[in-house]
Amino acid sequence: MTDIEQLATKLFDFARAGDRALLSYVEQGVNVNLVNQDGQSFLMLAAYNGHVDLVHGLLAAGADVNLLNDRGQSPLAGVIFKGDDALVDVLLTAGADPQAGTPSALDTARMFGREDLVSRLG
Repeated sequence: MTDIEQLATKLFDFARAGDRALLSYVEQGVNVNLVNQDGQSFLMLAAYNGHVDLVHGLLAAGADVNLLNDRGQSPLAGVIFKGDDALVDVLLTAGADPQAGTPSALDTARMFGREDLVSRLG
């Protein structure tokens, strides 16, 4: 594994773990919307793993709240799947599009019987 690959692995691990050290790398010039081999962005990984503080930091640094992964999924749909209502609120406040992706966040809420969210997202 090259040094670049090792660094990238470390950064994506930071996102999964909620390690705010990731933000220092972003401040030093790492693209906040960098994606891994599966198209998962730092924001997607941090949100999916429930790291509210890191999600706030990534959004403040300019992360694209609607960046889809390689399977066409949005961060908002991911947190609805995980049942993380606090992050649903954070992403919606940041401008997440409930219609983005396949399935969309709205479709995901319907799939999981989240009528409270369907009415908010629809």
